[in-house]
Amino acid sequence: MEISLMGYMGSGKSHVGKILAKRLGVDFYDLDDLIELDNNSSIQEIFSSKGEIYFRKNENKILADFLSSKSEYVLATGGGTPVFYDNLDLLKKHSTTIYLYLSPVHLAERLKLEKLHRPLIAHVNDENLTEFVAKHLFERNIFYQQAHYIVPAAVRSAEVICNEIIDKIISQNHQNLT
Repeated sequence: MEISLMGYMGSGKSHVGKILAKRLGVDFYDLDDLIELDNNSSIQEIFSSKGEIYFRKNENKILADFLSSKSEYVLATGGGTPVFYDNLDLLKKHSTTIYLYLSPVHLAERLKLEKLHRPLIAHVNDENLTEFVAKHLFERNIFYQQAHYIVPAAVRSAEVICNEIIDKIISQNHQNLT
């Protein structure tokens, strides 16, 4: 079973992904961790020293290599991953994609606590964060909405979200058998 979690930064992809992988008995991977390992630098350092264009090209290469070489996993993608190059097509071809949806208000509440670790929002004032997230989410929504499944993630525990994902996948697998 190959599952890729998509969604805006702060949507809980890594947290939910770790729990989901454990429940399914498969390995968990975080694309940002794979990029950091490949570059021997943090995401923030890559953005500041090499820029977003380098980051997105490198992200695409690492994603393509990962998807073509791994099986039985849960992968947490970066918030912008499905937006660039052919990443969304790759994800949908090689895995079941799940979009963890939260509203801009819920996302901004979560992100206020971790702005310093998020290069795309580190410069945004708290009072402008919801508007920034809403605009960014609007631009990315066309990509996120193409996921195989959309799972609401606001004010729900990771366990409840995992249950819904597992139910959707089991239901789909059952339909494919009949």
